Amino acid sequence: MASEQKKTSAKQDNNRIVLVSTDKQFIASTQSAFSASDAIKLVVIEKPVAELHNEAQEAEAGAVIVDLGESTLENLEALQRITRRLTDRVPVIVVAGSHDAAMVRVIVQLRVSDFLIKPVTTTDLVRSCIRALKGMDKHDAGDADISTFMPAGGGVGNTTIALQTAFLLHRSATRAASTCVVDLNFQHGSCTEYLDLEPRFNIAEIENQVDRLDRQLLDALLSKHDSGLAVLAAPNSPAEMRSFDADVVIRVLDLVSAYFDNVVIDMPRTWFPWTELVLRGSNNVFITAEMTVPCLRHTQRLLHAIETEVGKDIKPRVIINRYAPGGADGGVRSSDVEDVLGDRFAGGIANNYKLVREAVDRGVPLNEVDPHANVVQDLKRIILPEEMSLEGSRPRGLLGLGKGLFRKAG
Repeated sequence: MASEQKKTSAKQDNNRIVLVSTDKQFIASTQSAFSASDAIKLVVIEKPVAELHNEAQEAEAGAVIVDLGESTLENLEALQRITRRLTDRVPVIVVAGSHDAAMVRVIVQLRVSDFLIKPVTTTDLVRSCIRALKGMDKHDAGDADISTFMPAGGGVGNTTIALQTAFLLHRSATRAASTCVVDLNFQHGSCTEYLDLEPRFNIAEIENQVDRLDRQLLDALLSKHDSGLAVLAAPNSPAEMRSFDADVVIRVLDLVSAYFDNVVIDMPRTWFPWTELVLRGSNNVFITAEMTVPCLRHTQRLLHAIETEVGKDIKPRVIINRYAPGGADGGVRSSDVEDVLGDRFAGGIANNYKLVREAVDRGVPLNEVDPHANVVQDLKRIILPEEMSLEGSRPRGLLGLGKGLFRKAG
């Protein structure tokens, strides 16, 4: 009996959320958000974060919401003390009224569970708290699987590989689900052009009123391919170099991730203030490169930059496009690539310029031109190795009758 009471008590503790805030309006809205649930108990500590001592730990919470208030050095140091005391035991969700690049960098380094900017919607706050209480990681059900592609140089085929990855995931026999491509190259993006679609994401209309973003507006901003693939892309502005606030980009990605199972991000070459946050929020990070000495050198610099600026817990892998297993005469050999990249080498994609050009000119995915093309199979080995393993191990019927057993009907 005592054992059962102990388990019940532990469960209640695990479902207790502690809110540290002096913002009465935010406290009231948070209490209202959780008032309908008997499963979650909200405990409010009405103190500035800088005056907090051991109250959060003594409350034995399952998760802690810290309303940071002003992003002063004193408050950030106090947040650092709190996260250090709760590390590996209690997830911390940080809420701030505003932010700058320096503050975002500090908070990211503290490995908090989530970071929200006021005004915080009830849906976002509740979803973040439930995820924290359940100990969900990025691969758990309920969150999108996010794959981000970064080019190591110009013309390496990053957009082609990102789009084909999206089609592979969208039509996968084992992971088929709703998929959205997000083109973050706001100046020179070409995802919609590759698919013969009209870009509909006008960032200028929402950058000063991010709170307008909801599912209905998102639907209006998406371009839809005949396959069902969704694309979020802005019209090209080659003469206008702009850097949008991180909260605009992150809010857009949060909304897309809430409504799609797979999200594929096509990144620009330029490192923006929001690049670090996008990489941290990704399940998989791929760098697209090619077999030239300058490109491999830049790939090494990019890997180092990610490790230095984002952290060693992000493990980007490198895809070598136009890969020649034997190497080019007098040029880079495949053994050189493996020596330089080591375990970061994800695999190579064959050079099939004719197929890629035809697909781009027609505005169709590569597999529609030739589903068995070497470039399609090479990428599938990297993105969906489990399916390639199944296809390689299945018995083949006479005259190829065994083909297609693992394809989805219809």
